[in-house]
Amino acid sequence: MNNKGFTLAEVLITLGIIGVVAAMTLPALINNTRNMQYGVQLNKAYSVLSQAIAKINADQGYIVNQENYGAHAFAPVLKKYLIQGKDCGRKDCQENGTDDDVGLLLSKDYKTYNGNRGYNANFDEGQSILIDGMFIMIDNDGKNPICISVDVNGLYKKPNRFGHDVFMFQIENKTGKLIPMGIKGTRYENPNYFCSLSSTDTHNGFGCTLKALTDKDYFKNLPK
Repeated sequence: MNNKGFTLAEVLITLGIIGVVAAMTLPALINNTRNMQYGVQLNKAYSVLSQAIAKINADQGYIVNQENYGAHAFAPVLKKYLIQGKDCGRKDCQENGTDDDVGLLLSKDYKTYNGNRGYNANFDEGQSILIDGMFIMIDNDGKNPICISVDVNGLYKKPNRFGHDVFMFQIENKTGKLIPMGIKGTRYENPNYFCSLSSTDTHNGFGCTLKALTDKDYFKNLPK
């Protein structure tokens, strides 16, 4: 009686091939899955912030904009409408945070869309970590439209790159609504500078939010 089957050598060769294929494909699969998760978290952040600002507009009887909110005035109001995990005020949210220039401190941790350093915006008008881990940074200097940036997977999780896991929104002056940065008329609308693979601008990535929300392939093509 002949028993047909695989020899040990054949089994080992097959396992070796499977291992090689897995080693080649798993990193890309894991990377794609992680990037798509950023998209899910971005949509959640957009919804949470939009609802909060709409509620503020309704409750106070006048819209949120730079005319109605002078420097540093918006963050304390917004925080009442969000479920806080840690309110850092105007200090750096890092452990042992200080009153130093928060924008400068964050430049040590955050990068541009294509991975360069040089992030230099001021987000020292209010920072907080929400109960779900999202990290909120507010730019409200009283001179420009109010901007809100959110690190969707949290301050302490990489990659900490604008246009990857960090996205910026602007509050429209005429309507008081939250709009994705990159829309025409927003502070960082030009994609050649603010959402580009090749731009060396220190604000590169600030204008990626619109594209991230509307381009179905956006998170599949993030630069390494």
